[in-house]
Amino acid sequence: MVYIKLEKAILVGVNTDRTDQDFIESMNELHALAETAGADPVLDLIQNMEKVHPATFIGKGKLEELISASEELEPELIIFNSELSPSQNRNLSEVLSARVIDRTQLILDIFAQRARSKEGKLQVQLAQLEYMLPRLGGQGVELSRLGGGIGTRGPGETKLETDRRHIRREIREIKKKLEQVVRHRSIYRERRKQNQAFQIALIGYTNAGKSTLFNLLTYADSFEENQLFATLDPLSRKCILPSGFETIMTDTVGFIKDLPTSLIASFRSTLEEVKEADFLLHVVDASHPNHADHEKTVKKLLNDLEMDQIPRMTVYNKEDLLSSEFVADRSDPFVLMSAAKKESNKVLVEIEKEVKQQFVPYNMTVSSDDGKVLAQLKKESMLLKLSFIEEEEHYLAEGYISKDHPLAARI
Repeated sequence: MVYIKLEKAILVGVNTDRTDQDFIESMNELHALAETAGADPVLDLIQNMEKVHPATFIGKGKLEELISASEELEPELIIFNSELSPSQNRNLSEVLSARVIDRTQLILDIFAQRARSKEGKLQVQLAQLEYMLPRLGGQGVELSRLGGGIGTRGPGETKLETDRRHIRREIREIKKKLEQVVRHRSIYRERRKQNQAFQIALIGYTNAGKSTLFNLLTYADSFEENQLFATLDPLSRKCILPSGFETIMTDTVGFIKDLPTSLIASFRSTLEEVKEADFLLHVVDASHPNHADHEKTVKKLLNDLEMDQIPRMTVYNKEDLLSSEFVADRSDPFVLMSAAKKESNKVLVEIEKEVKQQFVPYNMTVSSDDGKVLAQLKKESMLLKLSFIEEEEHYLAEGYISKDHPLAARI
């Protein structure tokens, strides 16, 4: 058994304009993020202020309290529940012996742990470097892992200028590599489009149960764990609806409140898979006390990313754990289910109903020697009935097909 030493952490939050419930939820989420990253939160330090202190984020009295707590508890980490400005991080690092990080850095660290594919790792690196660039010069900034050394300094150039130049060069190199990966991915996507594959993307708040549902609906083995951001790299698998119609389903990274849009946007591959989808399956942990707020967060991000026009259905997961007070948001079609109870067919039936709404019904005759059209109908449409009329030597085909499909005009 491998023993992993957890890093002791003090969590710091400032409540400015949130309701008490929103703030408590935000601090609970910070706890979950810290534990996911491998930290052991030993103290919560909370301050109510009208606005954060421009130099040290927290007020003078609260900073003295934090210094005393840090000396007593000797944590390795002090994590702030909002993004710190470069000067705030620098000022805090000068008076605190522990490493000072903010919510964004914590999420980036989790992303770095979770990324598996070459593309995912490159995207994490890019996000980390872009975050680090304006923050150079603070206490404890480690740049040795980024490279540098003999031959990288110009005459009279300071270490800080060299570091900045090196990071900018690294950013350019990573962006070039990512462009190549994105080109390859776009070729695969174009191929799927040419094959008239219907694409479904799973979206939702982090830890809502997307990967569990994905595995259930596609018989895949995507990593599933009761942790935040368990899935980072997009994974696509075949998903067969009750009629036999084949779709491509993609599992994606979870959204989270107060996650900078630029950080989400850095995971371009995941977002492009979502943008190309024909249908979105919005997975919600219905048993979570703040599920309604989670739904709003996801919908707001979809709107920000110009993806709210894609048809979608809500899957309220963990129906077996629901309280009597639960109320579903009826602005989208929805289904209640339990992934733990393996209720896959319940969801697939509802998905098929919604897909039919996007398709047009057809009823056509196909000559018995027109094998190409028959094959297309079987593979690229929702073929519900196929009967052979012997005296006329043709097939009678009934079903649903995309209005954009080349055969739709013929029908």
